[in-house]
This record gives sequence, C-alpha cells and structure tokens, in this order.
Amino acid sequence: MGVLENRIPPPLVATLIGVLMGGADCYLPSFDLTLGLRVAISLPVLLLGLGVCLAGVLSFQRASTTVNPLRPEKASALVDGGIYQHTRNPMYLGFATALVAWSLMLASPFTLLGVVAFVMYMNRFQIDPEERALRLLFGEEFVRYCSKARRWL
Repeated sequence: MGVLENRIPPPLVATLIGVLMGGADCYLPSFDLTLGLRVAISLPVLLLGLGVCLAGVLSFQRASTTVNPLRPEKASALVDGGIYQHTRNPMYLGFATALVAWSLMLASPFTLLGVVAFVMYMNRFQIDPEERALRLLFGEEFVRYCSKARRWL
C-alpha cells in the first residue's frame, strides 16, 4: 500500500491540480479568445461535469451507503444502477470534466496535462485501492460489475 493511497480527498486533488493549471497558464501559450467565448465554451462542459458528479452522489445517497472515498471499506451496498451502469467512478469523472472545463476557460491546450495528471493520480492512489476494498467486500458481485461498467467512460 502506497503512502498516498486513499489519503487525499478527491475534491482536494482536483482543486490542487486546478490551481496548478491556473498557475501554469501564466507561462504557457494560449489561444487569444474573448472572455465571453471562453465562458460559452467552458460553461456547458462544467455543467456536464457537475451533473455527472451529482448523479453519482445521489445514487450513493439512495443506496444509503457512504460517499466517503477515503473509507471504501465502510460501503454498505454496491451501487451499480443509474449512472453507475455507465461508469464506475462518476464523481471522479465529474471532477475530470470540470478540469477540462477549466482548461477550456484558460484557453491553453497545455493545461489539459493537468486533467491527465488527475486521471493518473486517481487511478493509482484512489481507484485502485477503492477497488481492492470493494472486491474484498462484495467479491464476485463486484467483479461482475467491473466487467459491465467501465472505470471512466
């Protein structure tokens, strides 16, 4: 088990990467787009990300199970309906989509590397440990679910 596994709340990881993207934007080339156009492009993507994230949270609440990503062993139900039929990690997908929106707002294609960093971090330090815990909790039911729903998209 790595020292960072299930240690940093995913919203904080996304926020930190977003801050780094914003800081890096000062040093990276960007497209010369008006603020209005940047908002028009990024806002629908942000709303999509927030909607995906919210759908994940609501599915967990309906199942009366924990949404705390730092304690996956506390899950009381395997949520596999609703948005979880399409992605095993809608909340993380929502955060990644919000980071794409931020990159679009910054109008710097190089800041998309922040989204890549987020996905790589989440895969290694959040999702892999979560899935190990869920495999222990739910066994073959979780394995079957993984064969039906993709990790991200």
